[in-house]
Amino acid sequence: MKSRTTVRVLESFAEPRPTTNPYIVQLARALEQEPGCEVLTFSFKRALFAPYDVFHVHWPEVIYAGNRGLKGVARELLFAAVLARLQLSGKPVVRTRHNIAPHESLSRSQLLLEGWLERLTRVTITLNSSTGHGQDMPASTILHGHYRDWFAGIAVNEPTPGRITFFGLIRRYKGVETLLESFLKTELAGLTLSISGKAATEEISHNLLEMAQGDDRVEFDFRYLSDAELVASVTQAELVVLPYCAMHNSGAAMAALSLNRPVLLPDTPVNRLLQEEAGPGWVYLFRNELTAAAVEGTLMRLREHSPRTAPDLSARSWQSTGAEHLRVFENALDHQAKHGAGIHSRLAVNSDVG
Repeated sequence: MKSRTTVRVLESFAEPRPTTNPYIVQLARALEQEPGCEVLTFSFKRALFAPYDVFHVHWPEVIYAGNRGLKGVARELLFAAVLARLQLSGKPVVRTRHNIAPHESLSRSQLLLEGWLERLTRVTITLNSSTGHGQDMPASTILHGHYRDWFAGIAVNEPTPGRITFFGLIRRYKGVETLLESFLKTELAGLTLSISGKAATEEISHNLLEMAQGDDRVEFDFRYLSDAELVASVTQAELVVLPYCAMHNSGAAMAALSLNRPVLLPDTPVNRLLQEEAGPGWVYLFRNELTAAAVEGTLMRLREHSPRTAPDLSARSWQSTGAEHLRVFENALDHQAKHGAGIHSRLAVNSDVG
């Protein structure tokens, strides 16, 4: 591999804010601490004009989707300009595949942008060994890091018997309505349900409140939670339930396990791997749709066989994450150097046609 003094990486996320996903913040810190790596956070000005070597993409739809009207059209056009610069300059794209597909539906123009970005992607990072990727595309697995260091120093609560908790941004695909419907059918004495997190739309929060119909066993907190509030909410739980309709990688599950709270998750290949990794008594799985019987049965099993040691997250330390990402960026540059000539030749030929 050709030696380089510094690799300048443009990340697809903007400068972190208090509500930014901690995964992003921890990744940025790990990269900044790595010798030979310089991190630029995203803005259209930087993406179009700043010097950088690699574009590292996480959730591209965050860049070009989410706005309507003229603002939405402007963002799509700006992102198309970014893709044109990447294509013409030969800067490699590295893509971390957090999900198999976007959680929200995309318009026709956004699908075209997604396809263009995919064609420019040279190397894929997966967060687990079950994520698929292009057959002809180099790929590396770098596990989703834990949150133990992130939450260190924040006071924790003792678990409250019977308390079931959901936390995180409340969106349709996360199955919160199904969780509430199942909980309302439970008959086990002493159960309570806490649902905490900002609802993506007012319609979602209104529907949840209407479904609960004032049941005093259910409490809602439709706000972004600070780290201290999140830790307090999660550590009060006897069981964290995350019944996502489509779950591939879950930062919420990793946060709960980092705080030593067991989780009930959909039965997927990724979650089966997590169950094996964490050790007995930490990850419980349900098949098909969540039911009251699944919730009650999990609590009974948990009480009969409570885990004696903390979940094993030793493979998810952030200490090596920066170095692993830097190697991927260097591999992307090497891959582009070897194959880029053919790409630019095709571009030159296509530009002469007509």
